[in-house]
Amino acid sequence: MPEVKKIATRESYGKTLVELGREHENLVVLDADLAAATKTELFQKEFPDRHIDCGIAEANMAGIAAGMATTGKVPFISSFAMFAAGRAYEQVRNSIGYPHLNVKIGASHAGISVGEDGASHQCNEDIALMRTIPGMTIINPSDDIEAKAAVRAAYEIDGPVYLRFGRLAVPVINDREDYKFELGKGVLLKEGTDVTIIATGLCVAPSLEAAEKLEAEGIHAEVINIHTIKPLDEEIVVNSARKTGKVVTVEEHSVIGGLGSAVCDCLCDKAPTLVCKIGIKDVFGESGPALQLLEKYGFDGKGIYKSVKEFLNGR
Repeated sequence: MPEVKKIATRESYGKTLVELGREHENLVVLDADLAAATKTELFQKEFPDRHIDCGIAEANMAGIAAGMATTGKVPFISSFAMFAAGRAYEQVRNSIGYPHLNVKIGASHAGISVGEDGASHQCNEDIALMRTIPGMTIINPSDDIEAKAAVRAAYEIDGPVYLRFGRLAVPVINDREDYKFELGKGVLLKEGTDVTIIATGLCVAPSLEAAEKLEAEGIHAEVINIHTIKPLDEEIVVNSARKTGKVVTVEEHSVIGGLGSAVCDCLCDKAPTLVCKIGIKDVFGESGPALQLLEKYGFDGKGIYKSVKEFLNGR
């Protein structure tokens, strides 16, 4: 079999900012002394007058971006998810969210796949934090192609957007002619009748692997990619849940407040369904090689397959 191409979505972010910068003079990029890691250094090299390094001061960066947005600029602020969502939460809420300003938050190095940097940098709570801010759009792309489309969509939206990117290179799974990114619309990747697997971000590719393993045993899993967590595509979630009667959510994020919680909120209201949430189980991460951590916490294809089987067997 040909080797699957892998690209980190933070790379996709940096490259797309450059493309958008060439098309839109009002686009500016702010970073918190992490341009090499977030890949905004690509934009900095081509547009040095439109890139601002705010130093290790994410809260201040959010305030600067808010001010620039009031002048007609479209600021993209960039840092690790732990600091973009965590350290700057108050400023994102009060200075960007409350006045509903046109600021985009490019948060990289999210989840345990940050690896050796350990629990202090492995933000598994960022989606939960951003979901609580009224009017905040949240996008968590699954691969390079989706990430590029997401950045472009974020520019077009009038209002705050939280974009979640990863450090780890992930398989390119959307490299097909019929792929279309629609904000707020889930993507049906595989039809099934026995169980629904709803995944986001880097968990989409291994969820497809798990579905293949299940298929080999006669278990037909439906797989849905939810790239836009807020607003959630409730129609695709409800329709699939009613068809299969069982739902599994998969996310590289805490099981509290993320995709799983959003899906449960939806189904509790519109179609009560048995749900299993695969994610970080109310614990902090730990230092270690990214791939080994993903395996340990059950985010690889084998781990997701095992969790789904246990769920279907009532364990």
